[in-house]
Amino acid sequence: MKENIVKAVNKQIQAEFESAYLYLAMSSYFESENLKGFAKWMRVQWDEELQHAFKFYNMLIERDEKVELLDLKKPGNDFGTPMEAFISTLEHEQLITGKINDLYNLALEEKDFPLQNLLHWFIDEQVEEENNVRDIIDQLKLIGENGTGLYMLDRELAQRQNVSDGQN
Repeated sequence: MKENIVKAVNKQIQAEFESAYLYLAMSSYFESENLKGFAKWMRVQWDEELQHAFKFYNMLIERDEKVELLDLKKPGNDFGTPMEAFISTLEHEQLITGKINDLYNLALEEKDFPLQNLLHWFIDEQVEEENNVRDIIDQLKLIGENGTGLYMLDRELAQRQNVSDGQN
């Protein structure tokens, strides 16, 4: 692999771990707000982001390259209302989509076909990630200040299953 590709993939690993760290912080915040379903949704998201990081990690290992774990940015601990938190989540997912797209463009320029192949999965995944968050935002818009609606959505979000083991 070319050095600039290895460096870019290591940066993407960092971005995926930072995403996981952010969603774990959001989960903790929702726990403190007694919104257990929102907290569970974010914990599942945390696990997905870890899996994303390890897809890149494993690709470097399989191609006999060195993984360099970079410093992680500390997330905040106050995310406002559920609506504000999910708007932040959407903005973050859009940022990650941009990073994936940039990495794909680099893989095209450098003719790194194995990386392009892996990134196809991530491109599809990001479309799904953004759509899922937009759906929750749409539901929160419908609910508004309705406590009963928020309670019902919290119960619905609690049903989300961890993709790695069906638990959490």
